[in-house]
Amino acid sequence: MPLYPFVTLDVFTDQRFGGNPLAVFPTARGLSTNEMQALAREFNMSEVAFVLPATGPHNTAQVRIFTPELEIDFAGHPNVGVGWVLADGGTGGGRYRLEQGAGVVDVEVGPDGDGRRLSRIGAPQPLSFGQAPDATLVAACAGLAVGDIGTPRLCSVGLQTLCVPVARETLDRAACDPLAFQRLAGVRPDLSSICLLFLYACEGRHVEARMFAPLSGAVEDPATGSAASALVALLLSESDEATLELEISQGVLMGRPSRIYAAAHRSADGIRASVGGRCVYVLRGEAEV
Repeated sequence: MPLYPFVTLDVFTDQRFGGNPLAVFPTARGLSTNEMQALAREFNMSEVAFVLPATGPHNTAQVRIFTPELEIDFAGHPNVGVGWVLADGGTGGGRYRLEQGAGVVDVEVGPDGDGRRLSRIGAPQPLSFGQAPDATLVAACAGLAVGDIGTPRLCSVGLQTLCVPVARETLDRAACDPLAFQRLAGVRPDLSSICLLFLYACEGRHVEARMFAPLSGAVEDPATGSAASALVALLLSESDEATLELEISQGVLMGRPSRIYAAAHRSADGIRASVGGRCVYVLRGEAEV
């Protein structure tokens, strides 16, 4: 049977066993879609990334991303982690263009303002909005009453996310209710496979957040780059500023504290967002397929 090397990393952290775990297959050519999905179920992480040859002449690679349940068109922490891995195959830094279903993701790996290495990705699409579901249904997904939450906004910079403001004390007592997610999906079939519920509490430029997505296999996610990208773009759209930078903490109650550096700016085609973070290697091995 063919052997496929892989690495695992903890993403959006500089501490091993913090952040969001990720498996990356840096040379996935030869794997079928069914085999990729089976490997994602086997690893049982929120996402697994498979790196394939690029189809466009100016791009670095194609990256396919799988949750335990399905393939998705874009996600944040897999791209941050893939950039980290690609940089280690070269000089330790660089710029990459990664093809995905939602578009091309630009990744830059290099020193930040403190001289420490950071992997930063640009979301593949400008901010867009969809029709948010009924707030009562949304609140129930987090085990909350409708009076506990602010106005839900369905927004995307590559992957739809329900961004829901809450008070800081409410954030801690929220609890994912998978049955409520199923009821929501029954009312909104467009959210039946991917429904990211991102609860957030802002204090200035610092945000505490939690994310639930049981329909895609992640009851709670310790760090969600796509949701952080959508949130910073959303908050910029609600302000008069030209740019916005946030530091987002997530995963604390899970025992996997994460730190996401998110930024957004106004551009000719709308509001564009990026997220960055650090990574730590955990495992290396080979999968027999």
